Amino acid sequence: MEIDPVCGMQVDPATARYKTLYRGRVYYFCSAMCKEEFEKRPEFYLTHGPQGMPHR
Repeated sequence: MEIDPVCGMQVDPATARYKTLYRGRVYYFCSAMCKEEFEKRPEFYLTHGPQGMPHR
């Protein structure tokens, strides 16, 4: 299992629908919302860790 870097949920890489490549590593997300949020500020989430579900 991988950890969604935005919300902290566990994500199974084998079935994950949302993922992105950043600096040579694949990151997995529980939702399109978390993926979009990570892509806006990847360094923030990699530095500070998961922050819970992004607000809209």
